[in-house]
Amino acid sequence: MAYNRTTQKTTKPAAARSTRSARSTRAQASKLKVIPLGGLHEIGKNITAFEYEDEIMVVDCGVAFPEDDMLGIDLVIPDFSYLLKNRDKVLGIVLTHGHEDHIGSLPYLLKELNVPVYGTRLTIGLVETKLREHNLLNSVERVNVNAGETIKLGKHFKVEFIRSNHSIADSVALAITTPAGVVIHSGDFKIDFTPVQGDPIDLQKFAEYGRKGVLLFMCESTNVERQGYTMSESTIGKIFEEIFDSSTEQRIMVATFSSNIDRIQQIINCAQARDRKVCIVGRSMTNVVKAACELGYINYKEGTFIEANELKNYDDHRLVIITTGSQGETMSALSRIAANEHKLIEVKPGDKIIISASPIPGNEKNVSHVINELLKKGADVIYDGLMDVHVSGHARQEEIKILHALVKPKYFMPVHGEYKMLKTHENLAISMGMDKKNIFVMANGDMLELNSRGAKLSTGAVTSGQVFVDGLGVGDVGNIVLRDRRHLSQDGLMIVVVVMDSYTGAILRGPDIISRGFVYVRESEELISEAREAVRRALEECDLSGSSSEWSYYKTVIKDTLRDYLWKKTKRSPMILPIIMPVDL
Repeated sequence: MAYNRTTQKTTKPAAARSTRSARSTRAQASKLKVIPLGGLHEIGKNITAFEYEDEIMVVDCGVAFPEDDMLGIDLVIPDFSYLLKNRDKVLGIVLTHGHEDHIGSLPYLLKELNVPVYGTRLTIGLVETKLREHNLLNSVERVNVNAGETIKLGKHFKVEFIRSNHSIADSVALAITTPAGVVIHSGDFKIDFTPVQGDPIDLQKFAEYGRKGVLLFMCESTNVERQGYTMSESTIGKIFEEIFDSSTEQRIMVATFSSNIDRIQQIINCAQARDRKVCIVGRSMTNVVKAACELGYINYKEGTFIEANELKNYDDHRLVIITTGSQGETMSALSRIAANEHKLIEVKPGDKIIISASPIPGNEKNVSHVINELLKKGADVIYDGLMDVHVSGHARQEEIKILHALVKPKYFMPVHGEYKMLKTHENLAISMGMDKKNIFVMANGDMLELNSRGAKLSTGAVTSGQVFVDGLGVGDVGNIVLRDRRHLSQDGLMIVVVVMDSYTGAILRGPDIISRGFVYVRESEELISEAREAVRRALEECDLSGSSSEWSYYKTVIKDTLRDYLWKKTKRSPMILPIIMPVDL
C-alpha cells in the first residue's frame, strides 16, 4: 500500500531563528586549536591536544626512548605543562593503538591529571598493565570503544573510531567532529587487505567523510620516503614456515617487537604445527603476550607455552624462544643472551636466531653488535637484508596517496616523523594538488587555529619539550645534569680535598687529589704529585686569612689552576670538584 505524504512548511518563531543564528555565528567565529605536544621532528612521544573554546581532548600519550647521549635515562616523556595548566578543560585521552610511542606516557600524565581514557579493547588491555604497575588501575576510568563506534566528549567533540591496520591489532584512525569542522587523524596505519586477524582498513569510511567535507587531515609520515606499497603482514608467515621447515634439528629463537601480536601469532602457529614448545622471554614481551592471550588476541593450544627454566627438559628441535631485543637494546633479553649474561639461556652453536625487525634509525650499531656476538658464538642468524623476515606496519607513498585522495581535506598537517619526513609528506600532498599555503609543517609547541573561514599557525605558542625519566625520578634530571654526565663519561673526574683552619685559613692538610676515569693513579704518580704542588702554590699565593665566605674564591682558584695544569700536560679537561674542609682548632 502506498501513502501520499504532504509537506507543510513551518515558520519558526523569530526568537528561535535568532538563537540558531547566534549559535551558528559563534561556531564560525570560534576556532579549533590543534596543539602537538610531541611526535613532530622526532620518532616517539606522540601526543596532540585539540582545544575548542573551554574544552580540550587529547589524542595519544606516548614515550620516546633515550638517545645514546642521554646517559642513564630510561624514558623520555612529553612536557605536560600546557595540559596541567589547563587541567579543568581536559575531557579525556583518546588512543589510536597500543604501541609504547602512543601509550607509554599515560601513567605519568594520569598521576597529575586523572581523566578518562578511551581506546579499543586490546589498547585498553595494554594500558591496564601499565596502570597496574603504577598503582593507578583502580583510580583511572577506562572506556572500551569498538571500531565503528562514536563517543561524545563534552559539548564540542565527537570521535568516531575508524577501523585500520597496523603492526598491532585493534588500531584505529579517528574522525573528530567539532563545531569548526571534521579532523581526520590517521593514527599509525597501513593498507593491508589480508591482515592476520580482523578486517582490512575501512577505506569506505574515509571516503564518506571526504564526501561530506574534511577540514583538516593529520596523516602519519613514518614511511613517506619509501615508494610503493607496504607488504601484508601475512606474507611473513610463509617466510617463517620456510625457515622452520629448513631448521628441523635446530633450536629456533625469534626476536621481534613485543607489541607485534600478529607476528607473534604467526610464530606460534609455525611452532604448534611442528610440535615445538614456545618460551616467551623478556619482561615487555611476557606482559604483552599475557594480556593478548587473556583478551583472545593470541590463539594457542593448551600446553604450548613453557617457562625458561623448563627449556632444559626438551630437545633443541622441540623449542622456539620468542624474545625482546630486536633493536639491540642494552638490557633486552637478546642482548643479555648474546653477552652470556642471561641466567637461563645461552647461545649454542647451530641455534637458528631470527631478528624479525628492521633497525629503527639510530639503532643500527646496537643491532649490528648483537648480530656479531651471536655469530661469534656459532649461531645461524637471519635478519632483515638476508631474508624478508620483517614488514613494516607503516604505509608507504602509494597507500598514503590513497588516503589523501579519499579524504580530500581543506587543510593538511603531516605528523609522526622527523622533519625530513614531514617535508617529504608536504611535497607528496602538493603533488596531489593541494595548495602549499594550506599545508602546515609544524613543530611541537606550535598551535594551528582553524575553522571553515581560514587557518592561522602560531609557532612556539605553548610550552613543550622533553622530560627525562631516570629510575623513579621524573623531571629531576635536566640538560645540565646530562651535560655533567657526558663530561664525566668523556673526561673523567678529579677531586681536590683541602683541610683548612676555619679562622686563619692556613692549610692543615692536602691538597689531596683523587682521580676517577681520568688517569690510572698508580701509573701517573708524577703527574698527580706535580698537580698537587701546583694547587698548593696557587693557594699559598692567595690571602688565606679571609672568612669562610671567601672559600668559593679559593675553590675557583683550585679549579682554574688544576685545569690549566692538566690541559698543558695532557690536553684533557676532566671535571674538577674542589672540596674545602674547615677545622676549628
